[in-house]
Order: sequence, then C-alpha cells, then structure tokens
Amino acid sequence: MVRDTVNRIHKFLASTELAVALFITISLFAIPGTFLENREIIFKNPLFVALLVLLAINLMLCTLRRFRSLPKSVLVLHLGVIITLAGCVLTSFGYVATVNIYEGTTTGQAYRWDTQRDEPLGMDLGIRRIHREYYPIPVKVGVLRGTEKVSLHTLKTGENFTLDGYTVKVDELDLATEVLKLSVLRDGVPLGACDTAGLNALPPDFPYQFKLVAFMNPVLKRLWVDLRISGQDRQVDGVAEVNHPFTWNGLYFYNTQVAADAAGTPYAGIQIVKDPGRPLVFAGFLVTSIGGIMAYGRRRLWS
Repeated sequence: MVRDTVNRIHKFLASTELAVALFITISLFAIPGTFLENREIIFKNPLFVALLVLLAINLMLCTLRRFRSLPKSVLVLHLGVIITLAGCVLTSFGYVATVNIYEGTTTGQAYRWDTQRDEPLGMDLGIRRIHREYYPIPVKVGVLRGTEKVSLHTLKTGENFTLDGYTVKVDELDLATEVLKLSVLRDGVPLGACDTAGLNALPPDFPYQFKLVAFMNPVLKRLWVDLRISGQDRQVDGVAEVNHPFTWNGLYFYNTQVAADAAGTPYAGIQIVKDPGRPLVFAGFLVTSIGGIMAYGRRRLWS
C-alpha cells in the first residue's frame, strides 16, 4: 500500500504533464513580475521559489527515469536547466539595495528593496572621488596682446594652434568653473602653462593672453567613482561604473548615477547587489548551450 502510494507520487512528480503545468504557472508569475518596479514581490515569493524547486525535482526525476533512453545531448540540456534553476533558487536569498553618498563621505546603511526599508550594510561604504571623462569639447579661444584682439581660434580640447612660432595646446576645460587650461611650446620645448582665469606660469616676455569665448555642451564619455569599504579592521578600495561593478565579499557595487544637490554638492548613487546564485546561473547557461550545440551536431550528422 505504502509502496504503491510512493510509486504514484514518483510517477506524478516525473510526469510530462506536471512539467507543462509548472512551466505555464511559472510563466504566469514571471511575465507580470518583469513589469514591476519591485520585482522581489514576485521572484522572492515563497510560492514562486517552491515552483522552481518543484520544476527542478520534476526534471531530475524525469531524467533519471529515462536516463538510458535519452540522447547525451538531451541529458546535458537537462543538466544545464537543473543547474540554472538551482541558481535561481539561490538568487532568491540575495537582495538589491541602493544609496546616495556624497563625495568624501561614508554611510553604514542602504535602502533594501526586498524589505522596503533602510538596513545596516555591516560595513562603511564611502565615495572617495567622482570622476567624469568627456569627449573633446569644441571651444573658441580668443588671443589678446594687452587690450588688442589678435585672433580667434575654434578647436577642441586636446588640439593645438600656432601663434607666431609658438604652439598653443588647449589641454582641458574645467566645466565647474568654466576655466580653460592651456600649455605653450616653442620648437617643441615646453615654455609653461596658463589658464583663462589669470593663472600664468609662462616666461615674463610671453606677449599673449587667452580668453575662453565660447564652448559647446560636452558629451559624457565615461563616469566612475572611487569606493572605499571599511569594516572588521579591513579597508578596501575599488572602482565602480554603471556596467562594470566593483566586486567584494560576494557583493556587487554599481555606480548608477552622479548628480548634485541644490547647493551644488556632488553625490553618487550606488546599487549593492547580493546574488549568491549568479555563478550557478551562468554555469547553467553554459551547460545548456553545450547541450544545444551537441543536439544540433547530432541532427546534422543524422540528416
């Protein structure tokens, strides 16, 4: 009696009908979940996680039941899906947190999207410096000799122009102060540097001054922040970008934005992601791809 009950349960758990029903149910949960701002409501729901576990069990039992009759490519595909599902279940135990941090300051907590409140990070997270890199900026540089207007040059930062045997290089535009920095060479030999705010490290007999007449709005090329993580008598420095996170102790730190408050003080948005299932998900994708290649090759050989 007990053995018959166990066999019926095993047969049900290994059935194709259960696999189809689970796939449809999981899809009905997952599709609307992708449109929610707080996806954890769906993807961390115990019912959704239980469905993933049940699908993994179903696929394992189905594979073991037909192990000898299934082609190797199908076995590899099944293994890849099982590994991916295991990774998805582990991912449900992770979290996503966000925080805005002023440049030069630290914080010990962040907003957890799964709990919908600020939570301790277990460390101090700080922004040492915010970096911006722009594409060369078009500028107009006026040349003066005393009060006399000598010439006007249109070029980009990083380029240079000639002036009575001198080579004037436009080095950098400080966007915060709108000050243009230049350096001057003669016959390839550096003479010194100056800027349009009055700084002058050129020889006393250099006859010209420079004025920033106009510039175009710059186009951002790269944005990144220098992080500092302190805790448990340890201090770690790293760099975080939008698509290139800093990884430490199983956490991923992304730079999501850079802005300034009403007083002009810059701050950076940091997203902290804990995803213990990520390695398994990627491994599952890899194994599934190998199985797909094997299945394709098998079909080609039989065709």
